Amino acid sequence: MVRAREGSSPLFAGNAAGTLRLIVYLALAAVLMVLDQRNGWLWQLRSAASAVVEPVYRLAGLPAAGVRTLSVAFADRQQLTSQNQRLREDLLLANAKLNRMAAVAEQNERLRRLLDTQHSLKLNVQLARVIGVDLGAYRYQLTLNMGSRDGVEPGQPVIDAHGVMGQVKAVLPHTAVVMLITDPSHAIPVTIARTGLRTVAYGSRDGDQLNLPNLPLAADVRVGDKLLTSGIGGRFPPGFPVGRIDSVAPAATGMFQVALATPAADIDRSTDVLLLHDQAEPKGPPELPLPAGPPQALAPTAAASVAAPARAGAARGVPR
Repeated sequence: MVRAREGSSPLFAGNAAGTLRLIVYLALAAVLMVLDQRNGWLWQLRSAASAVVEPVYRLAGLPAAGVRTLSVAFADRQQLTSQNQRLREDLLLANAKLNRMAAVAEQNERLRRLLDTQHSLKLNVQLARVIGVDLGAYRYQLTLNMGSRDGVEPGQPVIDAHGVMGQVKAVLPHTAVVMLITDPSHAIPVTIARTGLRTVAYGSRDGDQLNLPNLPLAADVRVGDKLLTSGIGGRFPPGFPVGRIDSVAPAATGMFQVALATPAADIDRSTDVLLLHDQAEPKGPPELPLPAGPPQALAPTAAASVAAPARAGAARGVPR
């Protein structure tokens, strides 16, 4: 029993001095709380204590704040990365759509020019698309997406919105091969629009020009003259643009003039072409011209024509 009393707290000791100290402490605490509640005497002490303790609180909260900041930064970085990836994909998609729209607009413009050519000249044509280009050694050909099952026949002229491109060389069931007018094996009868001189334009070895080797020395041929199909031979209808003369010079033999011309058609760029069919010959005599003169409603009748002289004679006093 003695050991337990010695090991107990002195505040709760069994003597009267300990109990008196406890009462004093409790009374002092009560007085301080009442005075602080009514007069606020301890606010400066609390402010000073909070100023001293606040760095400790901040230091204790640094690990948690650092973890929270890192998690927010990582989340923001991941969100920004994914957002940038989406924006990059949207930008690439928008550029692809824009390029596609530009290509479609250009294709529509080419088709519009082809249709304008068809309507203005009232041609019996067939629209075809270029699906292959064969620019081999001294061979310049195109492959079209139409063949014998579509009514394509060998020898059909091929034009674009600007001029003659060539003629069908070979026909398969679903495709056709077109020999360009710039092929060295191709020849087309032409006429010079300014003078009416007829000659033949051949393809060249470089595949981008036309060669006119048999021009007379006295022929009036100038740079800039336009070449048109002459219609001789019956293969190409007359009047279609073929090219424009770029240079004229005497031949090496001195017996002829040699001219070089640039094709009128966009041979290197056209993707849509027209296949010409034989034009229907007019049947029967030509239509009579419309009658001239005033409209039929205003023309005088036979009775009016007889009565008019009688009224004129009565007006002059001539007995009827």
